[in-house]
Amino acid sequence: MSVVVLVGNPRSGSRTLTVAVEAAKAVGQRIDGLAAADSYEVIDLSALGPHLFGPGASGGVEVALEQVAEASVLVVASPTYKGTYTGLLKAFLDRLPPNALAGKPALPLLVMGDARHSLAVEVHLRPLLVELGATVPTPGLAVLEADLPKLDEVLAAWAERVAPQIAAQIGPRVDTPA
Repeated sequence: MSVVVLVGNPRSGSRTLTVAVEAAKAVGQRIDGLAAADSYEVIDLSALGPHLFGPGASGGVEVALEQVAEASVLVVASPTYKGTYTGLLKAFLDRLPPNALAGKPALPLLVMGDARHSLAVEVHLRPLLVELGATVPTPGLAVLEADLPKLDEVLAAWAERVAPQIAAQIGPRVDTPA
């Protein structure tokens, strides 16, 4: 079983990357089988950006597309400041064939500077993932930069809500924290 974290921030080592990895772990710790997942794979699109927009095929992009398609659970993360996800993330997801995520649980996550953009995760990112066939538990995660100092608390509350939905879809039981 694998959890793939797909990060559409054009900057390497971003806060979006940190939040996404921690979100994957928070959900995984609450689901039997994911806590001991064979792997948490991270695809940081900042490294693949030049290849996504360049001519011809790229081995790195093709491997990343395969990892996304084969994931047991997919966490899809992007920053937002203009009310939606990045073009980098969209360019990558556009390379997936129709229904490439059919039946796959996908967790949308946006990191944002202003609460006015908090619906973007539901209004923009969720529909994109559903269009690719993913099953998207409710709610998606909108993380304000101002909430980063209390990220563990934010992630715990969110993971408690979505972990049972993921567990129901992939089969393992949900662990209740002590």
